[in-house]
Formats: sequence, structure tokens, C-alpha cells
Amino acid sequence: MVIDRRQVLTLGAGLLIGGLARAAGAAVQLAAAWRDEAPSYRVGRLEAAGAALRIAASIEVPTRAHGLLRERGGASVLAVARRPGDWLLRFSPQTGRALQWQWIEPERAFTGHLALSADGRHLYSGETDLDSGAGLVGLRDAKTLHKIAEWPSHGVDVHELLPRGDSLWVANGGIQTRPESGRLKLDLAAMDSSLVRLDAGSGELRGQWRVDDTRLSLRHLAWRPDGRLGIAIQAEHQDKAAKAAAPILAIFDGHALRLAESQPVLAGYGGDIAASAEGFAIGCPRGGGVARFDAQGLWQGLTPLPEACALAESPDGRTGLWAGGRGHGLHLPDGAGKALPALELDNHWIRL
Repeated sequence: MVIDRRQVLTLGAGLLIGGLARAAGAAVQLAAAWRDEAPSYRVGRLEAAGAALRIAASIEVPTRAHGLLRERGGASVLAVARRPGDWLLRFSPQTGRALQWQWIEPERAFTGHLALSADGRHLYSGETDLDSGAGLVGLRDAKTLHKIAEWPSHGVDVHELLPRGDSLWVANGGIQTRPESGRLKLDLAAMDSSLVRLDAGSGELRGQWRVDDTRLSLRHLAWRPDGRLGIAIQAEHQDKAAKAAAPILAIFDGHALRLAESQPVLAGYGGDIAASAEGFAIGCPRGGGVARFDAQGLWQGLTPLPEACALAESPDGRTGLWAGGRGHGLHLPDGAGKALPALELDNHWIRL
């Protein structure tokens, strides 16, 4: 049988598309937080079932969850309450069974994110001192979840924490709140957002960086293998046009912090962030999709997905990203999608 060039190209394209579809669909399991129709707040596991992601296991939690952290070995996941929160949960994503609850100490509140130390012995928790409003990093025993120490975050409104080497990197959102007014944002004219580098063992301040525009709140973090740190931004400008056109990404190259340029209007709201094959991806729930940038922060495009926010890298870092939006999960870069059940995803989910 003779196969011409066109047949070879067609066969090759078919194999490529089939391979991408298998990579997108094979063994997809995600730990997520959501609100269901009851309504109740839940955390649990979503898994691929044909053309959909179904709820495979879940557990009800007292209030809205936010950050999720896969523990070593993958048998358990940590979930923490959205700020200002008071609970921390270790649970089995396979069974949906609660393994351990931990309630925060008096006059403290969780701010929605956790990180594990490089050796796995300690857990870092973003926190707020409810008396002063100061940001804190709680140092906890990773097994018992009990607090050993706490360090200043050198700012307010702690968001994501990421360890790298002997350092812990912290995004201070910079927005003041008070316990008596809940999540109401106070005195935005006095915002002071910053990226902070702490010694991962002692909490000693090793560096602090800010962008020039004080109305940009640095929120979520993602490291690339090349050492660049991407930071998702939410804008808090009073002027609506300035807020809508504000950048949603900052890049830290190890020396300087700078803003990405030349993006279209994305409502000034960057949600979750992940390192991608291109560079960085940011979920934009108000911009209607997943924003894509290269490693230097240059605009690459927007992949449409209504209310896109949650992003999950594969554990091996090589099989793309899963983005969660309204009623749909989308695999990048190939665009394979799966339907989601009737639930309202929170801002983050993670691959298992």
C-alpha cells in the first residue's frame, strides 16, 4: 500500500490530537473547594468520568474554603478557610473523610493559604493578628498542625506563601480589614502591598519589593523552573477605567519586580496563577478566560472560559494545566474540556 505525504500528515495530526486528548483525560483527579446548591461549602475530589468531571468524594466544611495543599505521598490534602477564617482541615481526597481539624488561636485569623517546608516537617500558614491587623506567618508542626512560632509578614493582608530553597516567599496584599467589619476593605489610599522573602528556618526578613502603583494588590504566586516568579494582581483603583486596564501580572526575576505590559483590558482582576509551557497562566473570572503570558511577561492571548479562576498544574509539570470555570473544566494547551457538575468552584484547585 502506498501512503502519500498528505496521508502521512493527516495520520500524524490524528496521533498528536489523540495523544493530547489522552493526556488531558487520563487519570484526571483534582482536589477542589466549592459551594453546592444546598447551599453548603465543601472540599473534596473531582475525577474524570467520560466527558465530565464528577464529584467522587467530599466533606462539608464550616465556611468557605480557599487554599488547598497536597501533602507528601498524596494520601491527604490540607484545606484552610478563606480570610478571615478559623479552621484548618486535613482530609482524605479518596474517601472524603476528615482526618484532623485544627482551630486557630484566639485573636488570630487564617488568610487562606498554606505551604510545606522543604523537609516536610513544618507547615506555614498565612494569618492576621486581629488586634493590630498585622500580617503573620504561622510556623506549625506538619503532623499535629499545632503552632510552634509566628513571624511577622512585614505587611498586612497575607495571601499566598511559597517556599523555594532556604527561603519563604510571601505576598502581602496590603489591604487593611478589621474583625468588626469582616472583609470590608478599609483605607485603600493607604494600601501597602509587597513581595517579601523570609528565611524559611528563622523567619528573618531577607528582602522586600513593591511595585510603583500602590493600588495594585499582589496576591498569588507561581515559580517557573527558570527561577522567575509570577505574581497575580488584583487592582483596587477608585477610577473604574484605571482599574479595568490595570496589569494582572508582575514578574520577579530574582533582582527586580516589574509589571507585565501590553495586555488587553481584563477588568484588573487576576485570580489563580500557574506556571505554563508558555510562561504563566492567570485565571480571569471577570475577564472571561485564562490569560497567557510568556516567561518575560509578554502577552500571548486569552483562552475563553466563563468565570475562569482555578488553575492546576500536573504533578510532573509536563502535561499541561487544568482551568476551572462556570460549568466547565478546560485542559491547556490543547483545549480539551470536561463538564462540571452544578457547583461554584472556589479560586483554587490542585492536581492529585
